Amino acid sequence: MTEVVRKPASNAVKWSVTFLLIVCFAVALGRVHYWILILYLVLSLLAFAMYAIDKSAAKKDRWRTSEKTLHWVALLGGWPGALIAQQTLRHKTQKRSFRMLFWATVVVNVIAFIGLTTPTGMYYWHHIMV
Repeated sequence: MTEVVRKPASNAVKWSVTFLLIVCFAVALGRVHYWILILYLVLSLLAFAMYAIDKSAAKKDRWRTSEKTLHWVALLGGWPGALIAQQTLRHKTQKRSFRMLFWATVVVNVIAFIGLTTPTGMYYWHHIMV
C-alpha cells in the first residue's frame, strides 16, 4: 500500500511552528512580554477548535461559525492554529475570497508583531499612538 503524503498540512505546521518559535525567541530576548506568546498559543488553540466545530456543523447542516469571527480570531493572533486547521481538517480551503482575507489577516498580524518587536517598528508605533 502506498503512503499518501499531505504536504500542505506539513507546510502549514512548519510555518506556524516557525512563527511561534520566533515569538519564543522575541520573548527570550525581552522584546515582547511572555503573555504575547501565551496569547498566540491560546488563540491558535481556539482557532483550531472553532474550525473543527465549524467543519462538524457543516457536515451536520447545523449552525456555523461566521467567517467574520474566524477572521477576527486569526487577526488577533490565532492564525497559526487556523492555518493548521485549514490544512489538516481540509476546511475553508476552497473559497478563494475566504483564503485571500485570511492571508490578509496573517500579513497584518505579522506586520503588527514585527512593529512591536523591532526598534524601528516601536518608533512608528509610538508616533502613531501619540
